[in-house]
Amino acid sequence: MTQSNPGIHHFAIGDYTVTALNDGAFEAQTAWVAGVPAEECEALLRDSFRAVPPRITISAFLLSKGNDHTLIDSGCGTAMGPAFGNLRTHLKTLGIAPADIKRVLVTHAHIDHVCGLINEAGAPYYPNAEIVIHEAEPAYWLNAANESAAPEGAKSGFHDARTSLTPYTSQTRTIADGATVIPGVTALHLPGHTPGHTGYKITSGTDSLLIWGDVVHLPGIQFARPEAAMGFDNNMDLGRISRRRAFDLATTERLRVAGMHLDFPCFGHVTRAGTGYSFIPEVWTPGASWG
Repeated sequence: MTQSNPGIHHFAIGDYTVTALNDGAFEAQTAWVAGVPAEECEALLRDSFRAVPPRITISAFLLSKGNDHTLIDSGCGTAMGPAFGNLRTHLKTLGIAPADIKRVLVTHAHIDHVCGLINEAGAPYYPNAEIVIHEAEPAYWLNAANESAAPEGAKSGFHDARTSLTPYTSQTRTIADGATVIPGVTALHLPGHTPGHTGYKITSGTDSLLIWGDVVHLPGIQFARPEAAMGFDNNMDLGRISRRRAFDLATTERLRVAGMHLDFPCFGHVTRAGTGYSFIPEVWTPGASWG
């Protein structure tokens, strides 16, 4: 059967082309949600015509202007098995070689965001790329004391971050909240999911887009109930604050958003709905988006 969506979707933001690249998807559990009962989570999923158990998509984004190519996250590479790591195939389809990527903006150092930085031998997959990351991420994940103090089930996260980030030590630039990463791209620190979790706001001409990382994992639940945290959040309460901050920013400024775990192709707007919010997917318009 012909695949109906190749996992590549382009969107124009002023002079930039932003391309959503799907890296894979996996089945989640409502038991991972904290702050909202499982039966309510399941009801929200059914009401929005979603699968139960829920599925989580994984995407990254390519930001291009001419031959200047920037990745925002790198996907998981081979770390999550053969059903994942599709980002690399998509780049090849677009005619972009690993050596063509000039920089990778990291939202945070979890497996599905940074393990695609390295090849099977543990060397840089993007040999010419500068790694841009909030200063709090390596400070946390590369700290041996933090790893020792972590619950046994969380220690693999430190290994993933260390093996993915360390090969780029000489190519890494750490940033703080509000930093201009490249012209038109500003960092927005949204801590909680991890200490340095960061979104990137792209502005070009009159257009703008906030790629907010993992503010949302389960769109069928967390827009309606933004207090719904994920059990693997580093700081659930801080994550809730950051989620509402991002939602409020998007609604107040009528700001277009995209996220790594929003339903592909990931672009849309946020509106207020009762005590929560709602996500309105971007309407396809010839000449404005394609893919």
